[in-house]
Amino acid sequence: IWNTPELYELENLAADPHGRVAAAMREIADWTGRTVLDIGCGTGFHLPLWAASADRVVGVEPHPPLAALARRRTKKLEHVTVLRGMAESLPVPDASVDVAHARWAYFFGPGSEPGLRELDRVVRRGGTAFVIDNDATTSTFGGWFRRGYPEVDPVAVETFWSLHGWQRRQVDMGWSFGLRADLEAVVRIELPPAAAEEALASHTGTDVDYAVNLWWREF
Repeated sequence: IWNTPELYELENLAADPHGRVAAAMREIADWTGRTVLDIGCGTGFHLPLWAASADRVVGVEPHPPLAALARRRTKKLEHVTVLRGMAESLPVPDASVDVAHARWAYFFGPGSEPGLRELDRVVRRGGTAFVIDNDATTSTFGGWFRRGYPEVDPVAVETFWSLHGWQRRQVDMGWSFGLRADLEAVVRIELPPAAAEEALASHTGTDVDYAVNLWWREF
């Protein structure tokens, strides 16, 4: 993302056009009037969504250029703060967060243990953490992902989250691009070259069915 933030902006604009992920999150733990932590917030695309109803929003991003873009995006939102930091060493106090959100930041499950220990530290009792990752077991994009990253074992990922006390909701969020060229550019940053070209050759149009896992844990 730090190399091509403009393409990730296109991807974020295309992802979940009906707001299904946010709706599912609200059903599980509404963030209205609460403190939200967005881990790996990138350019801050989702910060205004949380800020529309949260009492306070903190975005954490390890890459300075992206953090700068996130600050610029939210400069008129006084209750939003963007900090530089890592998931395994969050720059926020103990028990200071009600709702934590990590979208493709704890991507593959195994290996995320240091970040999960930090969630134990920063999320208040009664709070909720969300992790969003790709569901490689279903949807068109899931098939592309499996072919592009055969080393990622969906069963091992599910086992990891389940053993750490997380629950899952599968959400078919979809991709909807305005231009075919935008879809092609995003697919080429998401998949290895051969897998990207195979996917694009097999698919017409600008919409893709795309399922994700919404993992959550209550504290």
